[in-house]
Amino acid sequence: QCKLELVVGSPASCMDLELYSTQDELLGRLDCDEALLGSYPVTDGCRIHVIDRSGARIGEYEDVSQVEKYQIADSDYDKRPESLRSFLRQRQWGRFDAEGAQQRAAEQQQRQAQEAAMAATIPLGARCQVRVPGQPCKRATVMYVGTCQTDFKPGYWVGVRYDEPLGKHDGSVGGRRYFECQPKYGAFVKPQSVTPGDFPEEDYGLEDEL
Repeated sequence: QCKLELVVGSPASCMDLELYSTQDELLGRLDCDEALLGSYPVTDGCRIHVIDRSGARIGEYEDVSQVEKYQIADSDYDKRPESLRSFLRQRQWGRFDAEGAQQRAAEQQQRQAQEAAMAATIPLGARCQVRVPGQPCKRATVMYVGTCQTDFKPGYWVGVRYDEPLGKHDGSVGGRRYFECQPKYGAFVKPQSVTPGDFPEEDYGLEDEL
């Protein structure tokens, strides 16, 4: 039984052993601790079946929800000198970086102000050129300018109708319509990606083809 501990992982004191033949017939129980294996009708191909009475196979140790867990009070954890919270506090990182948080908030407000100023220079109905990083330059018509905080990230957005079906929608996003256009012609881009001006629709010579 002690040798079987390394195989099945059950303590020897919790094992019941049964001997089966090559035809999977029960030959007997190995229930005498003093008896040698040769005293049982063991032949080539026999197998020993281990019955585990420790409870390890019925979920007693696998289900961690049954294990009582220690929970430290937040006030006691706050006093610990070698905790993660203490580490972050000493280095003024994360939520303990009050100065950094104020600086990031100020930078965010500055970006929003700049974005609002850019959006104010883009009139509705104007022709424009759209340059989104990583995408080819496209020509479009401005159809919407404003904030869309309920559907997008905070800030100002410009809804455009492309001259070609290079967009993502028909002017509606998340079940809310912002403007009208054909499917795959509409898109929302940030104001810094839009340049209003005299950008007529390009002639690709399609009318000359048969």
